[in-house]
Amino acid sequence: FSWLSMLFAAGVGIGLMFYGVAEPVVHYLRPPIGDGAAIGAENQAVNLTMLHWGFNAWSVYALMALVLAYFSFRRGLPLTLRSAFFPIVGDRIYGPFGAAIDVFAIVCTTFGISTSLGLGVEQLSTGLYYLFDVPESGGMKLAITIAIMSMAAVSVALGLDTGIKRLSEINSFLAIALLCVVLLMGPTALILGGTLENFGFYVANLITTSTNLFTYEDTEWLGGWTIFYWGWWISWAPFVGIFIARISRGRTIREFLIGVMVAPTLFVVLWMNVFGGSAIELIHAGETAFGEAVANDQPLGLFLFLDYLPGTFYLSLLSLVMIVIFFVTSADSGALVLNMMASGGVDETPVFQRVLWAGIIAAISATLLITGGLGALQTATIASALPFSVILLGALWGLQRSLRSDMQSSFGKAPPSFDTDADIDWQSRLGALLEAPSDNTVVKFQRETVLPALSAFASELGKNGVFAEVVDQTYGDGSVVLSAVGTEEAESDEESAFTYTVKLAPQSVDASTETNGDEVSLPVEGSTSVTEVHLNSGSAGYCLWGLTEAQVIADVLAQFEQHRRT
Repeated sequence: FSWLSMLFAAGVGIGLMFYGVAEPVVHYLRPPIGDGAAIGAENQAVNLTMLHWGFNAWSVYALMALVLAYFSFRRGLPLTLRSAFFPIVGDRIYGPFGAAIDVFAIVCTTFGISTSLGLGVEQLSTGLYYLFDVPESGGMKLAITIAIMSMAAVSVALGLDTGIKRLSEINSFLAIALLCVVLLMGPTALILGGTLENFGFYVANLITTSTNLFTYEDTEWLGGWTIFYWGWWISWAPFVGIFIARISRGRTIREFLIGVMVAPTLFVVLWMNVFGGSAIELIHAGETAFGEAVANDQPLGLFLFLDYLPGTFYLSLLSLVMIVIFFVTSADSGALVLNMMASGGVDETPVFQRVLWAGIIAAISATLLITGGLGALQTATIASALPFSVILLGALWGLQRSLRSDMQSSFGKAPPSFDTDADIDWQSRLGALLEAPSDNTVVKFQRETVLPALSAFASELGKNGVFAEVVDQTYGDGSVVLSAVGTEEAESDEESAFTYTVKLAPQSVDASTETNGDEVSLPVEGSTSVTEVHLNSGSAGYCLWGLTEAQVIADVLAQFEQHRRT
């Protein structure tokens, strides 16, 4: 439940509160083509809303999260967007090229988050005016932004488990409670029947509606809605992708896909049908003034709708609390991810650094709201997302190349081969595997055992006319790299090169955190490291700790032999 709550809070958050009533009503009264409030318009209105918030949106998040998780957890690269380009540019991701990608991702993400926070400020300001006659003004919006972002700064300072997770759980319970209240107090049977019918229509026409550009229609609807949404999702892709990857380690691919694509989409479908469908039924019942008021003032839509339910004041107050919490969870998770991207994928950073990013988001949101309002936020989102879509295509290309390399090398990767005739018995090997050596001890093993073994192997390759070199990074990141190209003339042929790298990787201890019976497996990094073998295709999945120099040479020989055969 905690995992799904954080997915939901990061992926949609404030948007459902803002558009849950307003968007279906606007599409019903002002459809892209045809007359408003016509027969069948309600089906089209909810379908278009689900198009914007359903599988299309979450597929962007899931794909981005998959790319980032693959290169970080499978290849041992930083949890930032630059890592997706490793199969294309190699180690240049650690230079200006990779830095430029991450900087652009930070800029794009900042505008995307600012848009969502701007929606929250608009709706909070409207709700306070509607309930308590608090004047709507630029100063009030600035005060709301400062107050909420201060709460977000506290949450991000507390960290993922204490701050973001608990707030996400609370808001999920509140969202489910509000959804049930509206469902039970409204025309329940009609809403449930309409939900099933609309969902069936949505799934059956998903491809058609996704590719409908209204080319032959004179309408500006597409730019104001669908293109804005696509830009919004793309601008959020690095943020939500990194956040999802960060909280999903330990999940199976099946759990990941169901959790990221199916579960949130089903909840969004239910939410939009319950709130949007109920609002449209009010218009059918003759409340046309309500419909026009919502269409003309979208931030007010939710509160106008709640006026027709018992306990209006308390439901509206509950909605305000939910908006505040959604605001905080979006802001603090956004600050957490922006801080990670700016720190090269490092998660553990000083508290003031995370708080600083919360302040930057607040400053940009407030500036855009005061100077240009919601229109400025939407324009900034689309402007940043358009060029960033090219980077996303490059990331997908990098993933495709890497997966293809994995598939090809799956037949060419030898199992670890340790010479059993070497001077170490199996009991000693077992003892070494169970040992938890310090980092200094592991580095010493790299220098005194692995480095001489790889150097001896490279020397022998050189005697046989094969260009090979060993890079000693034990005084840097602790790794030792053997590269063998073939002949000296083929030195630049990176595609056929054999690479055998022994890296220091943090040794993880799995810990399970139970929340309401739902286990969330999160890695807890210890203070020890393992000497992990990496080949051309990535991690080989085993370590060399405790072996002798002769056994290391035997393993290199086995992998080199398999490489030459494939």
